[in-house]
Amino acid sequence: MGRGLLDQAARAHGGRVIAALAAKFRDLDLAEEAFAEACLAAAQSWPKESEPRDPAAWLYSVAQRRALDMLRRRGVRTRLVPDPPAPPPSAEDAMIDDARLIPDERLRLIFVCCHPAVAPDARAALTLRLVCGLSTQEIARAFLVAEPTLAQRLVRAKRKIAEAGIAFEVPGPEAWPERIGAVLSTLEIAYAKAHEDAAGAGQHAGYAKEMLDLTAVLADLLPDEPECLAFAALVRYAEARRPARLDDGGAMTPLSEQDPALWRRPLIDQAEVLLHAAARRRRPGPRQLQAAIHAAWCSRASLAEPAPWPAVLALYDALLRWRDDAVVRLNRAVAVAEVTGPAQALAEVDWLDSVAFRDFGPFHAVRADLLARLGRGGEALLAYDRALALDPAPAERLWLERRRGRAAEILDLPLS
Repeated sequence: MGRGLLDQAARAHGGRVIAALAAKFRDLDLAEEAFAEACLAAAQSWPKESEPRDPAAWLYSVAQRRALDMLRRRGVRTRLVPDPPAPPPSAEDAMIDDARLIPDERLRLIFVCCHPAVAPDARAALTLRLVCGLSTQEIARAFLVAEPTLAQRLVRAKRKIAEAGIAFEVPGPEAWPERIGAVLSTLEIAYAKAHEDAAGAGQHAGYAKEMLDLTAVLADLLPDEPECLAFAALVRYAEARRPARLDDGGAMTPLSEQDPALWRRPLIDQAEVLLHAAARRRRPGPRQLQAAIHAAWCSRASLAEPAPWPAVLALYDALLRWRDDAVVRLNRAVAVAEVTGPAQALAEVDWLDSVAFRDFGPFHAVRADLLARLGRGGEALLAYDRALALDPAPAERLWLERRRGRAAEILDLPLS
């Protein structure tokens, strides 16, 4: 057993462990520091011992002890020499001292991070860092901002939570309306990051599966909030399609080419129940339209049926009235290409802010495809190279490399 197991455990369980520590000690910096110390202890002891039966419990147990040591040192630093820390637990110790970390702990921390006292532009970023384990660089890319700017937002947000004495708890129903928008926005970005690896094997793919549990808890907490129900539906539609996202060579399969026979119908059935429940509340919103776009695709029974591009384009037109941002317009352009043609789609894509999209891989991938379809192969190759340079997920990289290869063949150029 080596570093690989620790990396896997830290990615899979870090968010839950940090959330539980933050809930226990009411200190975000302490929670992060203690978890880092636990990972260091694991790196030193796991290669020498038998594999812990429950890595999450092991990391939580050690992190809790490290946090207590840190608090003790803070209190007696000038008067006493603290006792040495307890040795890391064995696999058997971890089984006995199994602190069950449940999704509610993470949901609680999400509500804390989305408190109105925290600046709106920092709420989602803080949650993605603490709860979802995304790096500062990954979050900066998701928000299309510079990494130093994002880092400053995180520092200010944690300081504000400490200074304001915000309670680490899920607030009462009276406080939900002022926080639920930020909570849902946070979960959207987190799920998009987890969802981007089509293979389901990326470092955040585990969070995609856990999102089914988190959205179920949220829908139970807020059964009359249609946007919560719709987002829970969206996650189920998307996760239902996971088995069809890869071809036999491990490359991403575009949605229009996925075999509906491989989709998980029970999840689609759950999604339909949730989306219909949201519609009955008669309070429309952007997430209901986003879920409806997924529903349009999941209504397809086989590849023999035509792709629902006209319906998808109409839904994106409606979504723009709620959420007119560059990412929505980029996704809409893909539908425009199928309904109206690639020339119109490229004109709309080129109208978008290329500076903001400089480090956004999907922007360059969409441009590359449109340029290739219009016969502008040289420009297409440059756009594919830009997308590949941004380190896409493995399945997406394979797909992009294939598309680039086809564009190069048309021009009778070397593949690299």
